[in-house]
Amino acid sequence: MEMKIMWAGAMVLGGFLWSYLFARQLIFNILIAHPLIKKMNSLQPDLISVGAVRYTWVSNVVCVLLGGILLFVVIHFCPLYLILSFAFGAVVAIILIILRTKPSNKDMFDAFSNAYCRFIPDDELRTIMYNKQYDKVKARLKNMGIRDTFVPKLNKQS
Repeated sequence: MEMKIMWAGAMVLGGFLWSYLFARQLIFNILIAHPLIKKMNSLQPDLISVGAVRYTWVSNVVCVLLGGILLFVVIHFCPLYLILSFAFGAVVAIILIILRTKPSNKDMFDAFSNAYCRFIPDDELRTIMYNKQYDKVKARLKNMGIRDTFVPKLNKQS
């Protein structure tokens, strides 16, 4: 009985880790990256290169494939109580992830800026985004004649 409890605890941790590795990236791509890239492209088509969209889609495909393989292994080889333990850990992690995944969250916009600044053709804008100086981003966009609507009003935690 003690081993079953230990294995169930390990599967809760495994489900949490699975969500953190795969579901978190998918949620980030769907709720943050795709909308911000779309906003940037609507402001000016060459504000962010097409490589950003490809990068995001490759990330989605890899997360779905690897996450799906791991999920198949758990469902196929584990007894029901371990599957439920894994699902419990995964659901808890997904709830925690979704609660803070908004473009207005400073940490999420920082993550977007870090990952996608390499796709910005303008050197000065790329450097400013990399350094997370969002007031200067707005000023640079204004100098370029572009509205700064893709830079949200950032809250530390929202």
